[in-house]
Amino acid sequence: MTQQATKKQAMTVNDVEQQVRELAQQAKLAARVLAGASAATRNAALLATCEVLHERRDSLLEANALDMARGRETGLDAALLDRLELTPARLQGLLGSLQQVAALPDPVGAIDHVRTMPSGIRVGKMRVPLGVIAIIYESRPNVTVEAASLCLKAGNAAILRGGSEAIESNLALGACLTEGMNAAGLPAAAVRVVPTTDRAAVGALITASESVDLVIPRGGKGLIERISGSATVPVLKHLDGICHVYIDGEADAEKALAITLNAKTQRYGTCNTLETLLVAEAAAGQLPAIAHALAAAGVELRGCGRAQALSPDIRVAATEEDWQTEYLAPILSVKVVADLEAAMAHIARYSSGHTESIVTENHSVAMRFLREVDSSSVMINASTRFADGFEYGLGAEIGISTDKLHARGPVGLEGLTSSKYVVFGDGHIRQ
Repeated sequence: MTQQATKKQAMTVNDVEQQVRELAQQAKLAARVLAGASAATRNAALLATCEVLHERRDSLLEANALDMARGRETGLDAALLDRLELTPARLQGLLGSLQQVAALPDPVGAIDHVRTMPSGIRVGKMRVPLGVIAIIYESRPNVTVEAASLCLKAGNAAILRGGSEAIESNLALGACLTEGMNAAGLPAAAVRVVPTTDRAAVGALITASESVDLVIPRGGKGLIERISGSATVPVLKHLDGICHVYIDGEADAEKALAITLNAKTQRYGTCNTLETLLVAEAAAGQLPAIAHALAAAGVELRGCGRAQALSPDIRVAATEEDWQTEYLAPILSVKVVADLEAAMAHIARYSSGHTESIVTENHSVAMRFLREVDSSSVMINASTRFADGFEYGLGAEIGISTDKLHARGPVGLEGLTSSKYVVFGDGHIRQ
């Protein structure tokens, strides 16, 4: 581990808390600079960071290799190791993400909904940065760059606190971000990686309400519950990704097979991965082929009694706990339901509000599913794996919110801004 990362060994809790408070205060000052910076300047910082990442790709992969080795030694499971790894392809994806975010329209300062009132004044709403955003996350070092880029584009300062398992990767990426800020003439405090793995840093961040405007936790349910329960700063969160695909009685069999396989097996360790498959009784004849393909791909199937009777590949009986579980692993729950009503009732009871998809050729049924299923993303004839900021054209995402206030679903630029009323007058006085 780097010398900077191991300083925590000689630091008291008070030292750590003071360090974080100073970071937050510096970020607050930097946020004022960012709010007044032009879109060209913020974009220049993103593109400069992109160049630095490209130049340092070998050293970034070396830093990540240290984290991966330590993760294996400490027994991180396969899903966490997958999230932790930076491959050349993932690094290239980060470069593309930075370029795409830089190319997005600038949300800051945009004025809309302008109306002329009876008094003669004109009233509108201007989009403005939130200020200082603290992101607390586990495992995935790509979040360091993605979160920073979105915060910066939206005119916010970012404080990034990754997990101890990714400290080498995050510090290396943070150094690249600092160079990008310097190249564009922006304060280095605009984007900072917390340089300690001490847990006291998290407690200090989530209670720094005098400097931090929003906390976004990304990680396991336990982390998010702890932060939500202790924070005095507003929190944007999602707790689980229990995603469903419902195969309707009027589903196309080829689409149903392809969508189910992709939603479950394209990548196991993500929050938009399929965890429960619901099959209408009228489509039950499709289940054996789907189950066989999933089993051939190495997926363990846990099913209700009816599902087990239909397919010998469903070898494990599903329990009540299975319907409530985000596996993040090659395991899938399968249930045969009577119809659309039964499917929506199951989703209403067990869904985490993340992403649900229906496979059907019946437009009326599909539109009912869209209207009545209460999740942040609801899809027709598409894999749940599309529930992603990049796939939605947001450039990157800072997380997926299952909250209903402020931002919902993949959180991109608009979710990282607020609005204020602006009034245009010409000597108007209220009568």
